[in-house]
Amino acid sequence: MKKDLVIIGGGAAGLSAAVEAKKQGIRDILVLERSPYLGGILRQCIHNGFGVHKYKEDLTGVEFAYRISSEALNADIECLTNTFALNISPQKVISAIHPEKGLFEIQAKAIILAMGCRERSRGALMIPGKRIAGIITAGTAQHYLNIDGYLPGKNIVILGSGDIGLIMARQFVMEGARVEHVVEIMPYSGGLARNISQCLEDFDIPISYNSTIVDIQGKGRVEQVTIAKVDENRCPIPGTEFELPCDTLLISAGLIPENELTRAAGIELSETTKGAVVDDNLMSSLEGVFSCGNVLHVHDLVDFVSMEGTKAGRNAARYLKMGAVENKAVSVKDGFGVNGVVPQKILFDGDDEVEFMFRPKNKYKNCKICIDVDGNCIKEMKKMVVTPGEMCSFRVERTLLNQAEQDITVRLEV
Repeated sequence: MKKDLVIIGGGAAGLSAAVEAKKQGIRDILVLERSPYLGGILRQCIHNGFGVHKYKEDLTGVEFAYRISSEALNADIECLTNTFALNISPQKVISAIHPEKGLFEIQAKAIILAMGCRERSRGALMIPGKRIAGIITAGTAQHYLNIDGYLPGKNIVILGSGDIGLIMARQFVMEGARVEHVVEIMPYSGGLARNISQCLEDFDIPISYNSTIVDIQGKGRVEQVTIAKVDENRCPIPGTEFELPCDTLLISAGLIPENELTRAAGIELSETTKGAVVDDNLMSSLEGVFSCGNVLHVHDLVDFVSMEGTKAGRNAARYLKMGAVENKAVSVKDGFGVNGVVPQKILFDGDDEVEFMFRPKNKYKNCKICIDVDGNCIKEMKKMVVTPGEMCSFRVERTLLNQAEQDITVRLEV
């Protein structure tokens, strides 16, 4: 099978990319989605807060998924569900498997990676204690409750303050369960400030910062957990332990981009974002392969995931029409307080603006975001507060960046 453009992932990023590529005149498009339905994780998100930027409406995740899926289907974009992409070769040959087609290959002229991300599990966090029932990730609990109609616990402790966990804390209370405690190892929340307010404070759910779980006890199922304070190295402090009865431990400790395919293709990955290293066209180190959404870097809002997918679709269409841009590129580096700026390379191509996105390493107040070109600040933006739970985004005129001879640095000044 041969296709002009193959998009791996049928969530917000992948479908937005497909719709935009079709608008740009690309007809031979195939979307591969491993689940039975399009829409990705949004299908299990019954809370609102989606679509404010993209659709100018406050939608639930389900409504957002329906809209973007309908856009793709109404545009007659070929979407193959229940299809698992197994491998991508450096020649852009995709190996995939389907229940009816079996194992098959697709030769693509261009590929957009939009596989999304997965949750950190108990194993990734190395939590000690018994391996018993009742230990699940927040996303799994969300699926149990919103898709299967099954309440996975009645007395819950949540480890980590990621957005999914905060939202589930509120929903558990509304469903009649009790959320005993939220435990966060950092001195600040990993989620949006609005979710701390609306999901914890409004429901009187306690949260302990600089804390972690050091033991899990129970016979067959979780019966209680032991919580302890941690020092500046995130190591438990002896003598600070206390026990808390519960029947469920919910893990909400961050997301990891699904980049196994990216790595297998030999594409350069960032140690910080865990996603592909891309230029400002979102093209990776493998020509013709683009990356967008949560597989590139974990976003805070689905609207921005969708917008980045649109950008990837537009740039992939341009690549299919014109080929790769033969132009000088300069590297972008993380400066003080910056954790994983995207893009990591800037092309000297055009006179438009370049959008930079990153998460701060810590919580900073009354600071500036500064752009240094060869060591000299060429633009700055004041911020009252920045936190790791929210993405920082800003635009810079490309003509200012084109002055760089060595590198560009994005940094915070506090």
